[in-house]
Amino acid sequence: MHIIRTLAPFAAAITLVFASHATHAAPAAAPAKAAPNVASTAGVSYRTVKVDGVNIFYREAGPKDAPTILLLHGFPTSSQMFRNLIPLLADRYHVIAPDYPGYGQSDMPAMKDFTYSFDNLAKVVDKFTEAVGVTKYAMYVQDYGAPIGFRIAAAHPERVTAIVVQNGNAYDEGIDNDFWKPMKQYWADKSEANGAKLRPLFELGATKWQYTEGARDVTRISPDAWTVDQAYMDRPGNKDIQLELFYSYGSNPGHYAQWQSYFRKHQPPMLIVWGKNDKIFPPAGASPYLRDLPKAQLHLLDTGHFALEEDSAKIGALMRPFLAKAMRK
Repeated sequence: MHIIRTLAPFAAAITLVFASHATHAAPAAAPAKAAPNVASTAGVSYRTVKVDGVNIFYREAGPKDAPTILLLHGFPTSSQMFRNLIPLLADRYHVIAPDYPGYGQSDMPAMKDFTYSFDNLAKVVDKFTEAVGVTKYAMYVQDYGAPIGFRIAAAHPERVTAIVVQNGNAYDEGIDNDFWKPMKQYWADKSEANGAKLRPLFELGATKWQYTEGARDVTRISPDAWTVDQAYMDRPGNKDIQLELFYSYGSNPGHYAQWQSYFRKHQPPMLIVWGKNDKIFPPAGASPYLRDLPKAQLHLLDTGHFALEEDSAKIGALMRPFLAKAMRK
């Protein structure tokens, strides 16, 4: 109950838009003839590659000569957040999903040996794509994946064929809510007292809250998801890493103008699939993309922050025709 009381000030009411329907159904947009070839988790490989001396774990599925999709996870999870989506895409696409340093199965270097910043995580992911021989790809970005992916896209626009955004921010409107008030205080004053206000977000109650808040049916959210995430976060030293990245998140708003300029200039095909009940990144952060990308598709889904937990089938069904058009060879 302590965690719930701590989170209560962050849970500002948001305007509900139109509701989505049907969870866990077969992807309606996939052609019938493709259905027998849809991959299963048995077709996923679990690999590691070294980037600047750090072992980076990643999931890989699908034909290596097919168009590539790079899946970039959020906080506090890892590539495991894509466990249900990967099989829905791997019959047609080469899918890769890395864990960042300090997350999942990747190495967790000590803070004295590694700079935990969004600039550095973007450099690692950029070098990761080179290490696995991928030079052109679509990207799926969620939460932390957005500032990481947008740094890479703005630096290498020729590499990015399309972008799927799921509750990932690039606009001031997206962080203008109660959840971000203590975070902004920490950005302005990196004191121990301000950091202590954020540390409850690294505990089990808050991790579970991120998965269940805004969900249509909590009984459909696997408890394995928050249990696995918390186990990684409970490793000695990891919560200090997470706090450092909370502080580094304050560098992202300074990049918004650059990312928006990239959107306007290069007009990457964009599909926005947004859990509209998210208290961290509410829909106020979704619609601004259309200012810079008027041809982008926007779908507000009746779910929360980790939309793939309830709506992986729906999101996969939206992605297939979008990517088929955007990544046409």
